[in-house]
Amino acid sequence: MDVVIELSGPGKGPGEKTVLVYRALRAAIVDGRLPAGHRLPPSRALASDLGVARGSVATAYERLAAEGFLTARVGSGTFVAPLPATRPPRRHPADPLRPRAGWTFGPVPTSGEEPVPRYDFRSGIPDATLFPFDTWRRLVSAELRLRANGPGTYAAPAGHPALRAAIARSLGYGRSVRATADDVVVTNGTQHALDLIARVLLKPGDVVAVEEPGYPPAGRIFAAAGARVTGVPVDEDGLVVSALPGNARLVYTTPSHQFPLGGAMSLDRRRELLDWARGRPAAIVEDDYDSEFRFAARPLEPLYSLDTVGRVLYVGTFSKTMLPMLRTGFALLPPGLREAVVAARQLSDGYGQMAVQAALARFIDEGQLARHVRRAGRAYGNRRSRILGELTAQPSLRVLPSAAGLHVTAVLRDGTPADAARISAAAFAEGVAVEDLTPYSATHAGFVFGFGAIDPALLGEGLAIFTRLLR
Repeated sequence: MDVVIELSGPGKGPGEKTVLVYRALRAAIVDGRLPAGHRLPPSRALASDLGVARGSVATAYERLAAEGFLTARVGSGTFVAPLPATRPPRRHPADPLRPRAGWTFGPVPTSGEEPVPRYDFRSGIPDATLFPFDTWRRLVSAELRLRANGPGTYAAPAGHPALRAAIARSLGYGRSVRATADDVVVTNGTQHALDLIARVLLKPGDVVAVEEPGYPPAGRIFAAAGARVTGVPVDEDGLVVSALPGNARLVYTTPSHQFPLGGAMSLDRRRELLDWARGRPAAIVEDDYDSEFRFAARPLEPLYSLDTVGRVLYVGTFSKTMLPMLRTGFALLPPGLREAVVAARQLSDGYGQMAVQAALARFIDEGQLARHVRRAGRAYGNRRSRILGELTAQPSLRVLPSAAGLHVTAVLRDGTPADAARISAAAFAEGVAVEDLTPYSATHAGFVFGFGAIDPALLGEGLAIFTRLLR
């Protein structure tokens, strides 16, 4: 049976053991460990498990059935009966344990926990219907077959060697990043990479600068490590370097496609940021989360490529290019941090899913990832063009420049964050999920339109509802 039943008390005689079985089963039913509809094992099997006579279990079953706790179905077995709604609440023991002082973080709902809206313009969600599941299934199945016949050993915490090499090559082709397999540590996505970096680089009280507006989970990760997180404004050229606190130990930035505003950091601003870090014991974390999908000019060189003194840590993910459920990302690290981050990975979860990592290496090396990005990019480009065309026609909106990624942002020309929150709430009530900027910034009034999850057949209808609410 699924729930362990333990008999408490001596129970020397048959009658006493019957009572012990009865009490144990009744307690499990009342406190919910045996839920309504649960099928109990045959009396002979349970008697064997408990080391009692079959008659003790059979008598306990009969008594519980007479009291309405169990019901017997001829030919099917014995089942837990639904209890009256007035049953006494389950008792909880005293709970003296609490999070440590300063822990203010709670779980944040994710897109997978919420009902899928009819018109889904939420950001950061790729279109699963574009993913080549048959190809991926073939590669994963092949790796599982190989590993079923191989040694059952623990893997390297830095990641599958073939995947580390494939990531380095892919970044060289697509982003002009010079890296080798030794530079790469495979992670369970970007947030895992940020957590590992925070573990080895930050101590309580260190100052971390993040973009304002920016990606909230990054700030929460650094704050959870005990850092003092400071927001730094963003303008049309990117992070305002002159506003950085001089004692910052780490700067987190999204220069290729600023989240959520969408712009790219200018080349002059990139050089200014690198110059700022050169004279300080500071690290720059460059989050290149979705720049694989590009719709305009050639991308600027990443900070990692421009860096000549080893200050930049480059993190990326396959959640946007492939699927969030794969939970695979990576970090490129300077030599001085590599060993510590690998050790932190080993301490936190040992290593990742080797069959998935090996399949991903083949997916990249066979050219499947590049083909998928090209195919999905064309689909996303069409949706993006339709959204931009509709939004730019609205006099009350100003669409911010953006050349990459899976979302575009528009701000209200004359409006407040409260206005944006009101409009997005009204849209949601009509089935249109559009994010307002309020969760990312208390000063920006506008909207974030993702185009990865929206059904193209419903895109125009959803935009029509939103633009009606603007008036």
